[in-house]
Amino acid sequence: MRIIKEEEAELAKKYLAIAAETAKQATCARSRCGAVIVSERGCIIGEGFNSPPGGLKSQRRCRCEKNGYHIKVTDKTCCVHAEQRAMIQVLRTHPESLAGSTLYFVRLDEDGKLHYSGAPYCTICSKMALDIGIKYFVLWHKEGITVYDTEEYNDKSYAYTDAYRIISLQTTRP
Repeated sequence: MRIIKEEEAELAKKYLAIAAETAKQATCARSRCGAVIVSERGCIIGEGFNSPPGGLKSQRRCRCEKNGYHIKVTDKTCCVHAEQRAMIQVLRTHPESLAGSTLYFVRLDEDGKLHYSGAPYCTICSKMALDIGIKYFVLWHKEGITVYDTEEYNDKSYAYTDAYRIISLQTTRP
């Protein structure tokens, strides 16, 4: 992982701004996220926002308590993630451009403003990105715009998930 600076950061801000605009289409009642995938040549080849599958209101479970699901339900949201939706779009329209591409991800706050990203944690998206050939993940942290190699992002997502499970077990035991 590395924090980028100057010209590279300015270019990343452009793609993060587009991801933020895309996030405004999100219909999730819990959070609004956006993602864009950019080819090695600098072309946007996929965009996505989080919403229930197919936009179906019947699949909306955004207000359900996450701890109400069985432990085997690893993704406690009803929505297709912004990253997933962007990857699906690329697979449908530009699969030949995936190798070496970069995924830019943002989350918006309640006012529609850019919200700093937390640590990598979604193994569903990190595994999928790794499998289809996305080379980098870009997040905007308080420390700056950060680029992760997708393999590193996947490792950090698993480390976060493992740490979260340990904390959860410690806090739920009598």
